[in-house]
Amino acid sequence: MDDDKIDELLDRADELKFNEQYEDAIKICEEILADAPDCVEAYEEIGDNFISLNRLEKAEKALRKAIELDPKSANACYLLGFLFSCRRDWEESLRFLERADEFKPNHPEILRCLGWGLAMAGSPDKGIILLERARALSPDDTYILTDLGVCYLNAKNIDKALPIFRRVLEIDPDNVKARDCLVIVEEYADKAKNFKRKT
Repeated sequence: MDDDKIDELLDRADELKFNEQYEDAIKICEEILADAPDCVEAYEEIGDNFISLNRLEKAEKALRKAIELDPKSANACYLLGFLFSCRRDWEESLRFLERADEFKPNHPEILRCLGWGLAMAGSPDKGIILLERARALSPDDTYILTDLGVCYLNAKNIDKALPIFRRVLEIDPDNVKARDCLVIVEEYADKAKNFKRKT
């Protein structure tokens, strides 16, 4: 199988993944590997699709194979970091995400996951700094904005959280998480105003 054919099949697998046809995407990648067993991108795609299916053991196996073939694969490191965050294993998650950031610096999605991982692992200030960097690189990414808003909400920084959740809902009016968080933030803001009036 030549490189053009591999690229064509990977594009097709990516399209299927985008349309949530994860099993079909995996089959295409397995077809690639039957002919090109050292194709790192095919293992990465398999891992990504298995994560979407919440079959994390199979995802981990594929992604570790990708890293074995290419130890500097930023994508495989990022996906493994994301996988371990799904398991709430923040230490292992950060280990892989830091490697991904080293291999591919200033990538907004890597920074988002790294920032969130740091915040969840007990370093909220560092997490917010990275999430702000991610927002600067991709200002309308609702995942980045929502994670950043939640971090500000957890820190009880209502003045920062409020406009972020409002912005998410401008971009994506059906975003349930942002709507729920906005209700909480507005309640905090109202309580703060009432407290100031009484003092």
